[in-house]
Amino acid sequence: MMATLRSLSGLLFSVSLTLLGLIAVTFFIGRVVPIDPVLAVVGDRAGAEVVERVRVEMGLHLPLYQQFWDYLGHVLRGDFGNSVLTANPVAEDIRRLFPATLELATAATLIGVVVGVPLGVAAAVWRGRWLDHVIRVVSLVGYSVPVFWLALVGLLVFYAELGLVVGPGRIDIYMEETVPFVSGVILFDSLLAGDREVFWNALSHLLLPAAILGYFSLAYIARMTRGFMIEQLSEEYIVTARAKGLAPARVVWGHALGNVRVQLITVIALAYAGLLEGSVLTETVFSWPGLGRYITGSLLNADMNAVLGGTLVVGAVFVGVNLLTDLLYRFLDPRVR
Repeated sequence: MMATLRSLSGLLFSVSLTLLGLIAVTFFIGRVVPIDPVLAVVGDRAGAEVVERVRVEMGLHLPLYQQFWDYLGHVLRGDFGNSVLTANPVAEDIRRLFPATLELATAATLIGVVVGVPLGVAAAVWRGRWLDHVIRVVSLVGYSVPVFWLALVGLLVFYAELGLVVGPGRIDIYMEETVPFVSGVILFDSLLAGDREVFWNALSHLLLPAAILGYFSLAYIARMTRGFMIEQLSEEYIVTARAKGLAPARVVWGHALGNVRVQLITVIALAYAGLLEGSVLTETVFSWPGLGRYITGSLLNADMNAVLGGTLVVGAVFVGVNLLTDLLYRFLDPRVR
């Protein structure tokens, strides 16, 4: 019991220290970038007196360490300041926009796992054969081609030319805010409200961007799964299982894949966290109202409160995903416990 408590205490201390370091790095980077947040508020034509007055109101006249202490206190209370671009509290903007990014990243990760893991297993089982070569080429293309280019080509082919999918956006304009905001995830909220029309409309908008990001995700997951499985299939316990006459499917899916699940958790978690913060270009191409697009627009408009708040949320997501991965390790692998 004491060992478990010490382990949990050490884990909480490590997470707290990581988050504190994240806040510090984010804050000081925001202060050294060549962007004056005062000018973003008052404009570059304001007089010197107005600029100085706003600088004092924003606390930018204080020493840097005192600015950081004040900023840390506000962040711990969940206050990231107000956005210059939207005039809303940054925390409110993030609460409204992050579910869209979460919805897109989750759908893309599900596609990557459901398709990528079987492709990786198949490539390892038929290593060196034509199927292996095809899967490796598909993975290489998905991992190498810029995702924004795939998004543009997808819109051109499937929307503009073939008309198989709907256009950019998260939902048709006339359906916006027709279901109550519960989680912010339209698919879930529409099902909760029993509105099938909104559900299918949102799903049709989600299909193409999720497929583009899912292709990028499955390419990475398939490559890593193939490498893990090739290593396991050459182990002695696999040779013994085959010598005993076990069914090939049980040897591959039950024994070999079962022994790489811990490594796969790491790969999937990293892919998921990467999609949560790395879908900026995809959100821009598809006019998807998510956190990545919000941070990009805020940076272009020198809205540093929004940039710092969004960056902190993204970093906290990475820390949370890593923490969840560690907990899953302890559950799945007795050696870690």
